[in-house]
Amino acid sequence: MKCIIIGLGTYGRVLVDELSALGHEVIAADNDASRVERVKDICDAVFQIEASDELALSMLPLKKVDVVIVAIGQNLGASVRVVALLKKLGVKHIYARANDYVHRNILQAFDIERILIPEERAARSLVRQMELGVRADLFRIDSKYCVFKFRIPERLIGLSPNDLHLYEEFHLKIIAIKKMKKVQNFIGIEYNDSEVVNVAKEDCILEADDELVCYGKESDFRTLCKLL
Repeated sequence: MKCIIIGLGTYGRVLVDELSALGHEVIAADNDASRVERVKDICDAVFQIEASDELALSMLPLKKVDVVIVAIGQNLGASVRVVALLKKLGVKHIYARANDYVHRNILQAFDIERILIPEERAARSLVRQMELGVRADLFRIDSKYCVFKFRIPERLIGLSPNDLHLYEEFHLKIIAIKKMKKVQNFIGIEYNDSEVVNVAKEDCILEADDELVCYGKESDFRTLCKLL
C-alpha cells in the first residue's frame, strides 16, 4: 500500500513508524523542519510544506497513492482546509483525524472515507479493561460480533486451549494464541517478543503473559470475563 501522511505530531509519527515497519510505502509531509527530519530515514519520501496552501499541497503525488491520511489534530482550521483542498484536487480515499466531536461533525460534511478519533478509542479501551477486569483489546466486526485479544488470567495458566471449552460454553472461537519468547538482537541484548503458535497443537500449554485471540459476541465475552 502507498500512503501520504500529512501532519507529523505524535499521532502522525506513530502512523509513519508502524506503516513503514509493515513494509508500506510512506510519504510524509509537515511544515515543521524538525519533524520532517525525524522521519526522513524511515519514509520513502518527505516534504516540508505548508499543506494548507493549495499550490504546496498539489506538489505531493496525491493521485499515485492509495490513501491520504490527514493526521493534523489540534489545528482544526488547518485540518479542515487540507481536507477541503484534497477533495478539490480529486483525492478519492481520504482519512482524517478528528480532535473532538465538533471537529468530526465538520469533517463529516466532506463525505471522506474515514474519520479517526484516537483519543476516543483509547478512552473506550481503558473503560473496557476496567469494566471487564482483564487486559483486552477489541476489534468490532459489527454491533454484536468482535475479535478480542486478552491476557491469560492466572487461573488459566497450565491449561491447554481445549481445556477451556470456550466454544462449547461461551460460543467463542479461539483463532490464535500469542506467546512471549526471549529473542536476541544483533549485539546480543535479549528482549521479549511474541509469536503466534498453532492452536491445534496438543502440547500447547497456556503460560503467564500468553494472549488469546478469540472471535464471538461481545456479550458472550463479557460473560466469560465475569467468571474469570
